[in-house]
Amino acid sequence: MTTFDTSRTSVEIASQPVTWTRAARSVGQYTDVLPRRGERVAVIGCGTSWFMAHAYAQLRESGGHGETDAFAASEFPLGRRYDRVVALTRSGTTTEVIDLLAKLKGAVATTALTADPATPVMTVADHAVVLDYADEESVVQTRFATTALVLLRAHLEAEGALAAGVRPLGRAIRDAQRALDRPLGPEVSHAEQFTFLGTGWTYGLALEAALKMREAAGAWTEAYPAMEYRHGPISITGPGRVTWLFGGAPQGLADDVARVGGHFHSASADAPDALDPLADLIVAQRLAVRIAAAHGYDPDRPRNLTRSVILGPTAA
Repeated sequence: MTTFDTSRTSVEIASQPVTWTRAARSVGQYTDVLPRRGERVAVIGCGTSWFMAHAYAQLRESGGHGETDAFAASEFPLGRRYDRVVALTRSGTTTEVIDLLAKLKGAVATTALTADPATPVMTVADHAVVLDYADEESVVQTRFATTALVLLRAHLEAEGALAAGVRPLGRAIRDAQRALDRPLGPEVSHAEQFTFLGTGWTYGLALEAALKMREAAGAWTEAYPAMEYRHGPISITGPGRVTWLFGGAPQGLADDVARVGGHFHSASADAPDALDPLADLIVAQRLAVRIAAAHGYDPDRPRNLTRSVILGPTAA
């Protein structure tokens, strides 16, 4: 890490190769409580956890493991039938997640991935996977979210359900270490605006990268499916602005960004030094911390945010 990376968030970001390795090695312990091949599954969360749910849902369905939907917990369709609901919740206390799991109790099998075993989610979910080694002190989520996705991805890999083009986790973990050393040049660290793009499972990563930049640095960020970029979002691209792509680039996209004067970042495409898209998210996390520091913000204590959203009884 460089000298500006002194926050607790930076320490947690840097630990991801270790937590990913531990999650990948532990997946065999949870086979009975994770989605089974052919089950119709919904994955829920709030904020960062919702975006990881989106990424996993796309990975699972595209790998042929079973039909999978992702929802913000507050938007779950209670009348729809599922074989299992998977909840991602770092804190284990988020009101929308706890309320939904309580409503589903006895009607559908539920599994929660959480960081804290001393929280209400342990009793409202049928099963719990505790990733306490990936818990965080920072309000801004980094390693818990990615480690939860690594565990779910490891399960798909063990089941032979990785879609074409998705790298084995061993390589992704090596890429995570490389991501910690990637330079953050002035073309990104001094940019005034960021548009994050993805396709399939990497669209969830694009949403998460944009959220990290807003949370930690108060940056102007947007996120879209890559093919939607030319249907409007390109209008804000120009000098001093970045288009950041997770995964392979649609034909002509890089040329379109260059034509309007923007900077095109694609570290997770087909270049020899390409990173796994999840590892490239680490680069975006590091960038969020750098920009926060440059503006005098504390990434560990972002403005207007708390570790968990717990609503009072009158906050319907």
